[in-house]
Amino acid sequence: MTTNAPIEGYSKDERMWGMLCHLTAFATFVGIPSFVGPLVIWLIKKEEFPFVDDQGKESLNFQLSMWIYGLICIPLIFFFFLGLLLLFALGIADIILVIMASLKANEGIPYRYPFTIRLIK
Repeated sequence: MTTNAPIEGYSKDERMWGMLCHLTAFATFVGIPSFVGPLVIWLIKKEEFPFVDDQGKESLNFQLSMWIYGLICIPLIFFFFLGLLLLFALGIADIILVIMASLKANEGIPYRYPFTIRLIK
């Protein structure tokens, strides 16, 4: 669920760090697990900025969910060719949703990823 209006009171810095909570998931393209970037930003800035606390948990939960879904797809590769197709779809969805979340966070709008397992509350 995403709201359509920015929440008043978020500073430019807070919105930037909130956006980075999402964008750092792309560190996976340089060999770092996708949940490490959001985890680091969240741990460093969660006390300073409430928006970063919210968006950091959201991004971290989403990236952990993507890892879980990916692990579920791996056995499907051996039993059904469908596993490769699902892994590809997960990757594309991850990229698109992270970009959407980053844009919303930069506007000061809290973003909620679909199909996310809320492991960190």
